[in-house]
Amino acid sequence: MRLIADGTTPIARSVLVEDLETDDGYAFELASPLFLTGGDRIGFEGDRLVVVRVGAGRLTLPGGWATR
Repeated sequence: MRLIADGTTPIARSVLVEDLETDDGYAFELASPLFLTGGDRIGFEGDRLVVVRVGAGRLTLPGGWATR
């Protein structure tokens, strides 16, 4: 499933993610799997993934960048 990590585009449906791969061959590997629900918005701030949940606040998640 293609996810847009611009911080403003909501996710269309629920999905379990372990990593997020970019079009240019990089991947952000999460420290642990994450269940995203429909309406969540994701984006990056530095080396961390930020998830804004509908009505439930904001999560900052650790992980790391790798090449594929």
